[in-house]
Amino acid sequence: MLRQFVFAGFGGQGVLTAGMILANMGSLYGKEVIWMPSYGSEMRGGTANCSVKLSDEPIASPFVKQIDYLVAMNKPSLDKFLPQMKEGGTVIVDSSIVTELPQADKFRVVQVPADAICEKLKNTRSANVCVLGALAACCELFTKEQYENGIREYFSSKPQFHEGNIKVFEAGYAHVKEG
Repeated sequence: MLRQFVFAGFGGQGVLTAGMILANMGSLYGKEVIWMPSYGSEMRGGTANCSVKLSDEPIASPFVKQIDYLVAMNKPSLDKFLPQMKEGGTVIVDSSIVTELPQADKFRVVQVPADAICEKLKNTRSANVCVLGALAACCELFTKEQYENGIREYFSSKPQFHEGNIKVFEAGYAHVKEG
C-alpha cells in the first residue's frame, strides 16, 4: 500500500532529517522509497519541507498529490499543505509552535508539544525526532522498535546522540499513545 508523507517547517527544525530517517527506514525494511526535499536558499529560518513516499510496489511518480501524513512544525507549513490532505489522513503539529489548529472534519489532528518535551528532556535540538515518535504512534507502517533502529542507523556515525534521540522519540510516541 502506498503511503505519502510530508514533513514541513522552518529550516533548522530538522524536517528534512525526519523525512530522511523515514525514507532510510523504508529502504532498510524492504519498501520502495522516494524522498524529495524542497527548501529556500537561505536554509536556516527559511521554509523547508520534504515528501516521502513508501510502498510495497514500484512508485510511479515522486510527487505527492494526497498526503496521508503531514508533520507540520509551524503554521505557514500547516497552511500550505493542509489543502493536500487525504480524507482520513493524519496531521501532526508541534503544538509548542502551532497554536491555531485546523478543523478536523476529514482528517485526524494530533498535537505534540515537541519543543516543550525536548526542553524538559534537555535535548532542545531534537523536536524532529519527537514528532517522528508521534508519527510512529499514529502510523503502524513500522513497529516502534523498527523506528528506534532506524534512528540509530541514521545517526550511526554519532552514537553519542542515540540515547538522547531515543528518549525524545519515546516521549513523542508516549504522548500520542497515552494521550
